[in-house]
Amino acid sequence: MRILVALGGNALLRRGESAGADAQRKNVEAAAEGLAAVAHEHELVITHGNGPQVGLLALQSESCREVPPYPLDVFGAESEGMVGHMLGLALRNALPDRDVVTVLTEVVVSPDDPAFLKPSKPIGPVYSAAEATRLAQERGWTVGRDGGDYRRLVPSPEPNAVAELRSLRVLIDSGALLICVGGGGIPVTLDGAGTMRGVEAVIDKDLTAALLARRLDAGLLLMLTDIAAVQLDWGTEKARPLHATSPEELRQFDFASGSMAPKVEAACRFVEATGRRAAVGALADAERIVHGDAGTQVASRDGGSPSA
Repeated sequence: MRILVALGGNALLRRGESAGADAQRKNVEAAAEGLAAVAHEHELVITHGNGPQVGLLALQSESCREVPPYPLDVFGAESEGMVGHMLGLALRNALPDRDVVTVLTEVVVSPDDPAFLKPSKPIGPVYSAAEATRLAQERGWTVGRDGGDYRRLVPSPEPNAVAELRSLRVLIDSGALLICVGGGGIPVTLDGAGTMRGVEAVIDKDLTAALLARRLDAGLLLMLTDIAAVQLDWGTEKARPLHATSPEELRQFDFASGSMAPKVEAACRFVEATGRRAAVGALADAERIVHGDAGTQVASRDGGSPSA
């Protein structure tokens, strides 16, 4: 089965953990072990988050006063290379007989997307309320809550097309294990003359993963993060996990906009468009989630059972 795997940024860099290379490398190597076990039985295409990495790159750029800060599409490309290198190296070591290819991937968005007027995507490290207020004033950022902390918010337009789709298909057909559309892809717009230009945004990686999973005819959209399952009433005494559900049920509830809501929306879109299965759960449970024995399994009410 072809599986589109979306690795959450928090699965690669834990909340509150140092953003240094050693910590990221350690987490990536652990992720590669779990993914390698799945890759022995299935064909994988891997995407990943980049919120912590983009935020770190932005902070590093601002420390160099002689050079104007780079735009977010450039940071997106840099983070695709950074995480793609680490993850690709770890997967090659875990799967020495497989070709592992990392592809810098552009994703087309509309310049008229209303997201540009209302930044909503959290990136970078977490801050206290006081720190967030200071940074918003000093740097002109939009900041907002992410759990109990605050993070920078940036525009998150809808992904419309994956520019390198034909090349990705060729690589998959050659037997390569792909790492692509990191961080939701490098955001670009396309004008009437066919000219692409980078834009100041970060695309949600789960929504891009759902789009790519459809375009690549994946049998499963697997979103791996640092939580065991989607929870109703998350963060309260009434919190309870959802183990088997459907888009119809999920759309009755509200989820945290900066974290679980995009995963739920991506799962619903994929299942509704294809009739196939989506799943959300912890990276450590990847094999069990694929087999339908862990995580939150999302399938249509008239088909797409977890064993499909």
